[in-house]
Amino acid sequence: MQRWFFLEERKIQKTKPEKKMSEPEPEQKAELISQQWQFSVTVPDINPLKEKVFVTGNTPELGEWDYTKIIMMDYDEASNLWLKTLTIPNTCEVLYRYAICFLNENSNDVFIRKWETNIHPRMIKQTMLHPTQDVFGEYDKKQGISTGWLTNQTLIQFKFSNNPLQLKSRLAERLINIKVTPVKLFFGTEPHIEESSLSTDTTDTELPAGVLVEVATLANDPNICHLKPQEQFGREYKLNDVLLVNVTTPNPKQLAYLIDFYSYSSRAASEDPPCHVGYTYVLPNMFKPSEGNLELPVTCNVKHRPLGTVNFGYLTVCPIQEKLCNLQVSYAKYWDSSWTGLEVGHRGLGASFKTKEGNAIRENTIASLKKAAASGADLLEFDVQLSKDMIPVIYHDFYVCISMKRKKEIEFTEMLELPVKDLTLEHLQKLKVYHLVEGRSKETLFFDDDLDEHQPFPTLEDALKAIDIHVGFNVELKWTMEMNDGTFELNNPFDMNTYVDKVLEVVLKHAGERRIVFSCFNPDICTMVRNKQNKYPVMFLTVGITNKYQPYRDPRCLSIPAAVQSAVSSDLLGIVVHTEDLLRDPTQP
Repeated sequence: MQRWFFLEERKIQKTKPEKKMSEPEPEQKAELISQQWQFSVTVPDINPLKEKVFVTGNTPELGEWDYTKIIMMDYDEASNLWLKTLTIPNTCEVLYRYAICFLNENSNDVFIRKWETNIHPRMIKQTMLHPTQDVFGEYDKKQGISTGWLTNQTLIQFKFSNNPLQLKSRLAERLINIKVTPVKLFFGTEPHIEESSLSTDTTDTELPAGVLVEVATLANDPNICHLKPQEQFGREYKLNDVLLVNVTTPNPKQLAYLIDFYSYSSRAASEDPPCHVGYTYVLPNMFKPSEGNLELPVTCNVKHRPLGTVNFGYLTVCPIQEKLCNLQVSYAKYWDSSWTGLEVGHRGLGASFKTKEGNAIRENTIASLKKAAASGADLLEFDVQLSKDMIPVIYHDFYVCISMKRKKEIEFTEMLELPVKDLTLEHLQKLKVYHLVEGRSKETLFFDDDLDEHQPFPTLEDALKAIDIHVGFNVELKWTMEMNDGTFELNNPFDMNTYVDKVLEVVLKHAGERRIVFSCFNPDICTMVRNKQNKYPVMFLTVGITNKYQPYRDPRCLSIPAAVQSAVSSDLLGIVVHTEDLLRDPTQP
């Protein structure tokens, strides 16, 4: 088992030699316990009117890594430097990082746009006497910058895929640019339609304070696959594209969204702007709490008559209510090159219901996890769902079986299949519950009711406390997927934000120094986990092209290249691929 880098060896305490009675006390020299220090940093590609640079660190003067206590720096236009002079202690090494933030002047909330994420922060040693001039993101011969996470703001993601526009025949074959513009609501219901959007005016509109709009098209071109600020006339949508528009806002209920559609005339010169074809708008009360789809009419820009419809999905990502993240360290984009050939225990010691023989220990139990750890596993993979009382439990299948008894019958002859989410933790742990394989075959495979650690449905918190901290966890968030025929693996799930928050809260509170990797087959869950916290990496699971499993409907799930592009657009660490598609074509990216 490989030893993870962040579990440091305990430091050996040095003992001071005893002084002899005859030795005189040395003269006490005056020692400076603090000094003035000027932090200075150059930050390229920043708009000083909209964004500010902050500094944070491990001392009280620097806010102790708390993002609500970070220190705003001053911009010196003459030197193009961000400066701040602070009192720092001389009695310890001072660690610090820089961050680019937006300051909401109405609430004084700080929204972190980007921050330095090298594993080891900058350091002012006790012996250093003179400040240095820093470059944002560059230090220790490395470059580490990451996007921030949701603190007090909300992310609304618009998803245009599966050829969402159905327009009149004269426009059906033309390439269309799609642009999403957040606009302030007036009188509580009516969106303010910017006149510039109803023409080909080349003056771009000013976004409401604190609002950021970024766009990504899933393609092999990194220039458009990475999230970039939205351009004046939006982003071109081509046949079978997946276009993502991310709107980050501090006040989602006070915004409507104007969606404009542009097209270039075949007779236009290269420098001519596109023609404004039509528009629609979305009110905030049209959104369900976390996810959904909308089909809206597209109105002609000139005659204000219907042109057709646009169909798109949306995702709303809300911040975790508790303040569980800080700026001390992030492993979200970190993977050491020496971590190759890791031993991963699938569901602990392995799946126990795949074959009739199975394993001697039931999968996804504390006993299975402990045995895999003792056998040398570097990581333990398991699935996490919520019980009815919203406690994260470890279990793979969405359904379980409970034995039924008819009147006047002694034997339990029938099995009732129930979703895990419809049973409380007490029901799951105290009732006689069978795996689907056992229930459908009416054959019990495990006789371990008297062994506590062999029981199914251990809580995620119990696993974090019971397993050796040197063993990492690959926590798969088990979420229902829509199949290509329109059916779902599980109907009526929990609200997506609630589900993710409950899992993250347990991990962020109880994981300690354990290595954690989150993973999921649902790209929206991956986007949520990446944006709700800044500490742990997220991996997108994909089956790819398969003959073994029924395909999913979401185009981001249908191939390895699509999964890579989705991971890039969501700023994930990477993807986890099913072997079937890799063996079919090992040359895939």
